[in-house]
Amino acid sequence: MARVDGRAWDQLRPIEIVPGFNRFAEGSCLIRCGDTVVLCTASVEDKTPPHVPEGEGWVTAEYSMLPRANRERSKRDISKLKLSPRSAEIQRLIGRALRAAVDMEKLGEHTITIDCDVLQGDGGTRTASVTGGFVALSLALHKMVEQGVLTEMPLKTCVAAISAGIVHDELLLDLCYEEDSAAQVDLNCVMTGEGKIVELQGTGEGRAFTIDEQRALVDLCAKGIREVQAIQRSVLGG
Repeated sequence: MARVDGRAWDQLRPIEIVPGFNRFAEGSCLIRCGDTVVLCTASVEDKTPPHVPEGEGWVTAEYSMLPRANRERSKRDISKLKLSPRSAEIQRLIGRALRAAVDMEKLGEHTITIDCDVLQGDGGTRTASVTGGFVALSLALHKMVEQGVLTEMPLKTCVAAISAGIVHDELLLDLCYEEDSAAQVDLNCVMTGEGKIVELQGTGEGRAFTIDEQRALVDLCAKGIREVQAIQRSVLGG
């Protein structure tokens, strides 16, 4: 099947990560995945939520889309007086993914909030947010170590995410909007640097899918995530 942008079935969209995009945040980056663009910033506070055990830290995330991130203007969450269910689901996913990379005892009693603001959405905003969010988080933690706030780096691993799907009965990696909207099966995958799965979100939109198809989609995501993590490492100098 010919893809709308001419890519091979197992090829990522062009990815660009610009570190230090925000002057004031402790860590930040702008991530472009094709025509999807997300600004990720990390903010550090010297306190933790009540549910966090004494002596440990916390990593959380917030996610939102600008009104014209999509093809039609959407209302801001604040205008609706509550977070949309979609935004709430995605920011919980981002938070879980990033916490998997951090040793909370080594982080100490600090909270790091990762804000992911979608400037332009063309599919894969949640996976781009996880990938860019990790870069922003890592930069903030490096800064804390450099400033003597932390005695050692609390990162245990890296995390990145990508999507894959079945469109017209064919497997495709890193779906753009047109492919995502036509997908029979859509799967989002978050993995560590060791190739371990942090989270899978798989949905049959047009039909149910088999265990073998799920395995094939996960293998395809693993290939893509390895390539994404290589980009993360080049940006972070590791």
